[in-house]
Amino acid sequence: MRTITALWLRNIRGFVRDRVKLVTSLVIPFFFLYVFNSIFKTDQVEDPIAFLLAGIIVATVFQTSLNIATSTIDDTVSGYMKEILVSPTSRFQVALGQILSAATIATTQGILILILGFFTGLSFDYWYTLIYVLLALMLVGLVFSGLGLFLASMVKSSSTFQVVQQAVVLPFTFLSGAYIPLALLPEVLRMVAYFNPMTYTTAFFRTIMLEKGGLSQTEWIELGLAFDFNGFIVTPWMSGLIMTAFGALFLSLATNSFVHADFNKISRNPLSGR
Repeated sequence: MRTITALWLRNIRGFVRDRVKLVTSLVIPFFFLYVFNSIFKTDQVEDPIAFLLAGIIVATVFQTSLNIATSTIDDTVSGYMKEILVSPTSRFQVALGQILSAATIATTQGILILILGFFTGLSFDYWYTLIYVLLALMLVGLVFSGLGLFLASMVKSSSTFQVVQQAVVLPFTFLSGAYIPLALLPEVLRMVAYFNPMTYTTAFFRTIMLEKGGLSQTEWIELGLAFDFNGFIVTPWMSGLIMTAFGALFLSLATNSFVHADFNKISRNPLSGR
């Protein structure tokens, strides 16, 4: 438990001290809010700012959760992670500490954007919606922190990971409905989006944030919060279960891969690959 707490505190301190990165991560989401706001001006969406802001928040939490891989690789290259791994501490505890710290940082960034969103006109009709939103953010952070650690234990150099990260972030984000409604995508891309865990994550989180849990299935589909597969309706709550299932898979893959990974092969040099 002491190892988990130490890793958690270390990564949290690093997050707080990197003020430039923190400010940038808060400015960019509102740039997307300004750029994509006109896309959501439809008759079905009553509050386009809140609708888009929900997608921006969940996308930010997703992207921040993957940054665990960058910090893990940097710690390995610097020798810090290797020192921990040769200690009596189990690798499972190290993995858990990395995942929890990444989930905490990702959730914090989502909360900060949410707070700033209140100054753009965001509001909730019920006070308990805020609690549900915070719980959903924590869940999203945990789900994709596992994916980030899994990627970190698979790559062999930090430069390779930068390519892998972009290959994951871009399609997962833009084919999820977070920024661009799935209805505006070509049919082929919509079919691809249905295999994207972020699609169901976005639908689940957006339903909670917009307080649309009591709508009919038809209204959910019109808002892009539910999906119709030849008559079988995937409701937002089913999307939450799908997201949780992906989270269990990612956490299992992450811990297993981290325990068996050979971190001596990780290097910053893209030519050596070691």
